[in-house]
Amino acid sequence: MQFTDFSKLDLSRLPSPCFVVDEVALVRNLQILQDVSVQSGAKVLGALKAFSMWHFGALTSQYLHGICASGLHEARLGKEAYGGEVHVFSAAYSEADLRDILGFANHVVFNSPSQWQRFKALCLSHSRADLDFGLRINPEHSEGAVPIYDPCAPGSRLGMTLAQLETVDFEGISGLHFHTLCEQGFAPLDRTLRVVEEKFAPYFDKIKWINFGGGHHITAPGYDTSGLVKRVQEFKAKYNLDVYLEPGEAMAIGTGILSTQVLDITYNALPQAILDTSATCHMPDTLEMPYRADILYAGEANQHAHTYRLGGLTCLAGDVIGDYSFTEPLHIGQRLAFLDMAHYTMVKTTTFNGTRLPAIAVWNSDTDTLQIIREFGYDDFKTRLS
Repeated sequence: MQFTDFSKLDLSRLPSPCFVVDEVALVRNLQILQDVSVQSGAKVLGALKAFSMWHFGALTSQYLHGICASGLHEARLGKEAYGGEVHVFSAAYSEADLRDILGFANHVVFNSPSQWQRFKALCLSHSRADLDFGLRINPEHSEGAVPIYDPCAPGSRLGMTLAQLETVDFEGISGLHFHTLCEQGFAPLDRTLRVVEEKFAPYFDKIKWINFGGGHHITAPGYDTSGLVKRVQEFKAKYNLDVYLEPGEAMAIGTGILSTQVLDITYNALPQAILDTSATCHMPDTLEMPYRADILYAGEANQHAHTYRLGGLTCLAGDVIGDYSFTEPLHIGQRLAFLDMAHYTMVKTTTFNGTRLPAIAVWNSDTDTLQIIREFGYDDFKTRLS
């Protein structure tokens, strides 16, 4: 899924490894999200858990209503670099973190009856016109195919079931939040929303807003944006509630690559190419989800004449990105570009084995201007430890 022709970018201009984000593609995505907001009446927030490249904070604020965060640090980043509303949900808060969050957040959502009951008095003592409190609900309706990414999987720790919600004192609560999707289209949301209405509509007269969460692939090709717009309009008219959407990946779909180079070529059962990047350090979703990352000019194993197993440079035996084929043999020093690498990549990188973090660059695919935003070195590794 790639909207920018990264073949036009000379990879030799980059440090290696390097994340590159095309600002033209990012604006395209933000414009789509803004259009959905204007047409539907929903307020759209950017989920920093997926894409928190705060270099684009001011740009993002021109199109979205604000950000949603998963804890104190993301929330602070949203407040400092993005502007707009700051919404926070966490599976659990410490009292110290919550006290800080209450000083600047606009929506604070609680995951369990016990957390809300424990912190209710503290929350209500922070009375501000722009501070609301909400509860995350679990519709117990699964649309996800991968259990690790399914918030409604049996035994999930995320959100309150209907039975749990019935025990909650709604004094001070003004909204409900649900999040059930992962990289999905409109139809799964529509099905989920029907379940939410069936189970939780009796509580709608107690609240003034509802958050449909994230996982909406709104900017992906083929997404039914007209269906989403119509559904939100109908929901708002029926229940007289403000509606929030908080897409994360949709901000950055198709906007970026991870550029890497070949360090070594060896052989064991098949040709092996060792790269200066790492699946476990730089693109962990290829192992966790798992999924196969596309590479510019590469195909499936044996699709082209020369097949290689591409591996990272760490000691982990499973640090393998996958088997890819190329029309010509790879050579040491050759640059490769992993596609669609802006979301859920930079936010998940680690320095396991002391592996260098990829640099971060901004490219403009219209003008070919390139800016290296950040490079990382030994101090970034050392200062994470003690």
